[in-house]
Amino acid sequence: MAKFTKKVGKDVPKISTSSLPDIIFMLLFFFMVTTTMREATLLVRVRAPEASEVQKLEKKSLVSYVYIGQPLNYRKYGTESRIQLNDQFATVKDIQEFIQLEREARDEADRKLLTTSLKVDRETKMGVVTDVKQELRKVGAFKINYSTRKKATPKRK
Repeated sequence: MAKFTKKVGKDVPKISTSSLPDIIFMLLFFFMVTTTMREATLLVRVRAPEASEVQKLEKKSLVSYVYIGQPLNYRKYGTESRIQLNDQFATVKDIQEFIQLEREARDEADRKLLTTSLKVDRETKMGVVTDVKQELRKVGAFKINYSTRKKATPKRK
């Protein structure tokens, strides 16, 4: 019968770490490409109301957002609902200029497809929203979307 002998002094080979930086840079590049950055820093509180029928927007690149809600820094700006366009507070009169600038920033073919999305806090009075809608009508922005969140349905047992 054959004898089996133990090999003494042989260790497990060490794992090569030469490709580790390549893997790390590939992951870093992947997350840099796939991550989207928030376009505007919110200055107002927006707790979207619930809706039972919700549809997703097709092209989010053709959407201009108007935020309406109570300022996050209420000590400085008060508790009355405010309008936010991009990264700053605005008045109802500033909406026409905002829409004109948004249209000019788009291609000629995409200007007709531009949608204005109103992200309104559920505690906001409807008078402010009506004033915003009137200004949007004056400038010819008739495609308006209300941002909501889907109503949670109770699970059946």
